[in-house]
Amino acid sequence: MAKPGKVGLERVLDATRYSYQGLRAQWRYEAAFRQEVWLFLVALPLALWLGDTALEKALMIFSVGLVLVVETINSSIEAVVDRISDEKHELSGRAKDLGSAAVMLSLSLAGVVWLFLLFN
Repeated sequence: MAKPGKVGLERVLDATRYSYQGLRAQWRYEAAFRQEVWLFLVALPLALWLGDTALEKALMIFSVGLVLVVETINSSIEAVVDRISDEKHELSGRAKDLGSAAVMLSLSLAGVVWLFLLFN
């Protein structure tokens, strides 16, 4: 059964506000996210300049943008783990390590995309 709540435009506006709050918190509390935003801001004009086709430009931009998405998910995992307990636990450590690994993989994939497209 669906939980009762707002519908239509009101729900969309609330969801937009929550997303904005999340991005503000991500910027304020996560240094890695801020660094990756700067990477994205450098990569964006470079992709527009270096990409030959619209598809190449989109792939270059998307690959670096994906890093921001994965970093946000990783920060969410870390926040939940920290909320549950501050004691060291094998599963908590594993959850954080897996989130970190996801960020590393997304950065690696972005690097591969850029290398393939620049040295094609």
